[in-house]
Amino acid sequence: QNGVMSGLMQMLLLKVSAHITEQLGMAPGGEFREAFKEASKVPFCKFHLGDRPIPVTFKRAIAALSLWQKVKLAWGLCFLSDPISKDDVEKCKQKDLLEQMMAEMIGEFPDLHRTIVSERDIYLTYMLKQAAKQIELPRASENEPRKYIPAVVVGVVGMGHVPGIEKNWNSDLKIQEIMSVPPPSTSSKIFKFVLKATVFGLLGYGCYRIGHRTVQFVLSMPATQSYLQRLTEVPHQ
Repeated sequence: QNGVMSGLMQMLLLKVSAHITEQLGMAPGGEFREAFKEASKVPFCKFHLGDRPIPVTFKRAIAALSLWQKVKLAWGLCFLSDPISKDDVEKCKQKDLLEQMMAEMIGEFPDLHRTIVSERDIYLTYMLKQAAKQIELPRASENEPRKYIPAVVVGVVGMGHVPGIEKNWNSDLKIQEIMSVPPPSTSSKIFKFVLKATVFGLLGYGCYRIGHRTVQFVLSMPATQSYLQRLTEVPHQ
């Protein structure tokens, strides 16, 4: 539904999620599930999913990467098998270590960091500011002055997004640009064509082999041979 490259990326990230779940005994994103659970206990509380849609993020991330970077990233995700402990997770909560990890990501995949982290910082900030707007109280008539009350908002975000949200909070944000999906590059089109050709070629070859063996098996059956023999004898009679 979202394209070949985006679908493959989602499959790889699901593999990473399964690896983390297996190592820690808990699935990533537990903080958001807990937030949803707590919000349901508060009367009149509205729950907003404030992150940018995953298909948009994936497509923008894939479009930003070169063919070599795509292969490099896919290779790293495919063979991710490093053990992860709860102590490792606690270490990641340290600001200095988190900033170091983010810096390493920027150094290795700068365009990936921009689309997956920096752009989502802007989107998350925009959505939080929209949610934090004052609430207008209902008026008895048009002549009555408008009255507002402050909105009470609790934002649950990943630690890696907090510095970016703080940085963008007082900026005039526009999200139209980071919501657009750029057209696929030439390398992406070539890769997509090669991938489709390979898949259909393998399917066609598989069908040919299965059909060939099936025909050989049917022809080798005594009943089939007897029937064919009778057919060849009919013209002579």
